[in-house]
This record gives sequence, C-alpha cells and structure tokens, in this order.
Amino acid sequence: MKTGTLYIVATPIGNLEDITFRAIRILKEVDLIAAEDTRNSSKLTAKYNIKSKLVSYHKFNEKQRTEFLIDKLKSGKSIAVISDAGTPGISDPSQVIVRECIKNEIPVVPIPGPSAIITALSASGLSTENFSFFGFIPKSKSKQTEFLQNFISRKETVIFYESPKRVKQTLQTFLEIFGTRQVVVSKELTKIYETFFRGTIKEVLSKLDETNLKGEFVILLEGAKEREVSDSEIEKILREKISLGLSKREAVKEISKSFNIKKNRVYQVSLRI
Repeated sequence: MKTGTLYIVATPIGNLEDITFRAIRILKEVDLIAAEDTRNSSKLTAKYNIKSKLVSYHKFNEKQRTEFLIDKLKSGKSIAVISDAGTPGISDPSQVIVRECIKNEIPVVPIPGPSAIITALSASGLSTENFSFFGFIPKSKSKQTEFLQNFISRKETVIFYESPKRVKQTLQTFLEIFGTRQVVVSKELTKIYETFFRGTIKEVLSKLDETNLKGEFVILLEGAKEREVSDSEIEKILREKISLGLSKREAVKEISKSFNIKKNRVYQVSLRI
C-alpha cells in the first residue's frame, strides 16, 4: 500500500488573510489536520470553509500523537501539521513527526508561508545579510545573563522570541550586557496593533513603559560592530554598566570582549571613574 504524505503547512501569524492558495488547498484535501490548538485553528478552518478533521498535536502529547499519526500515514492517509501561528517546527511542534516520517520513508512536503522571524527582520532596519535565531530566552535572570553573554561579540543580527510578561526584564538584561547597542522589538505582527519599537536598548525600554504589553514579541539585536571606540565612549559605557550594578572589573571585561579592545586600555580608562 502506498503511504500518505505529511505536509508542514505555514499558517497566518496574525492576519488570517496571510495564507497561500496552496496552503488552503492542501488543508482542504488532507484527511487530517494535526493542530497545536484545535480551538485556535478552527477559526482559520471556518474562515476558509476547510472541512478536514482537526486533531490536537502539541508539545504535551507530541510523542504519543506521533505514533498515531505515523500509523495513519502508513495506511495511506494524508496529514497536515499546523501550529497556532507561523511555520511549524520553529519554536513549535513538528520536529518529532518529521524525523519519524524520514525514518519510515514517508514523504514530507513543506508548504511555505508566514514566519514571525522573517516578518520582523524584513521591517526592522537592521542588517539582513547575516542573522541567527535562538527562540525563547531563558526565564531566570542568572540564566539569561549566562545565555546572552554568548552574543556580545557576534556580528550578525540576532533574533529572539519573548513573552509580554518578560520582555521588559529581558531588555533590562540586554542593557546590562550590550549597553548602547541598537535593538528592534516588534509586537502583534500583522495584527491591528502591530508595532515596531526601534532605538537603543534604553530608548526601547522607555517606549515599552508607555505601551500595553500584550501579544507576542520578537526581539532583534544589532550585531557587534567593528569600529574604533574612543576613550570617552569607553568611559561612558563603563559608567552605564557600573550604574547598572556591575563591578568595575566585570564592566572592563565585558567592554573589552564586546568591542574587541585590549583589556589594559579599558582598565586605564576605568581609573578615571
């Protein structure tokens, strides 16, 4: 018996009109739609008169449900996997079933479409030549700091997801580590209240103080720049980091690493403070 096909279908990240003709056709043709949240996905299926049966497929039942879906695929059924928004597998379920399909020689077909990462990057104004995506940032302050230290010297634009509850705390940690670096924060992408906040980390934090923090956030961090840094600028950044609670020694170490400056030079500037 011929096996079925697994389709990885990208769905709108906000505006329900952001879906391809091909995605709608596939969702209508498949035998099952494995959805991260069937209640949420039913809004999409209702809008486009999609009658295919919905079954839940999320991180809490992923292993068990994968076995069920693989059996269906082996019996010749076609299945589409969708997440609540965007492209499945990008900080959302689908990796497990894709691997199992490959292992069992079941065809996997991607149906491209919306992605919050690319949507935010395209309108950010930051460099798009090279970029990296790292999903959600750790929740605790200590783990955040440890995690974000890895990006001090990276020169590409770095992209993260963050929740409305933690976005300001996360940016405060950004300020302590990255100082005057540029950042772009987007919220409610493709929805009515879509907003981009651009500026230094400190400026964006100030703007968020006056904002209703609802919806999903994407944070884009400017890459480290190769440029000559004056002693006065080093002193300014040192004072900022020390005012945020870093010891002089820690601030010297961070600035030396961030700007690729000899530690002795930064130390000599720190003697003025």
